Amino acid sequence: MVRLRHRGGFTLLELIVVIAIIGILATIGIPMLRHMPTRARESALRTNLHTLRDVIDQYHGDKGHYPPSLDALVSGGYLRHVPEDPITRSRETWVLVYEEADPDAPPAETDESADGPGIMDVHSGSDRLSLDGTPYAEW
Repeated sequence: MVRLRHRGGFTLLELIVVIAIIGILATIGIPMLRHMPTRARESALRTNLHTLRDVIDQYHGDKGHYPPSLDALVSGGYLRHVPEDPITRSRETWVLVYEEADPDAPPAETDESADGPGIMDVHSGSDRLSLDGTPYAEW
């Protein structure tokens, strides 16, 4: 009886087909991954803006007036620290939107917010456009 030796391994054609498939998949995937760092920063910006706005509303609900600064949220125990703007990578670039003073109802003399208007809203300090074409400063 003749024994056939079975050799293990792949033929050259099989290797070329596998390399071609990997190349096609890589060609499809690389452009999708190109914007991933920007998408991650945009997601972090959305989360930070949501958190800041939520905490500002909680402060207003508890104290009856808006916080005079972001540091007041930290000192009041609403935040551990002021979050970083992930687009500008700084804690100092937040654009603060202050409440407008009502001329018909001036603040009472005993009101803690008599120091000035409080922060009603926060926006990113970046002048760049997001991936969807809207300015980060309008978020």
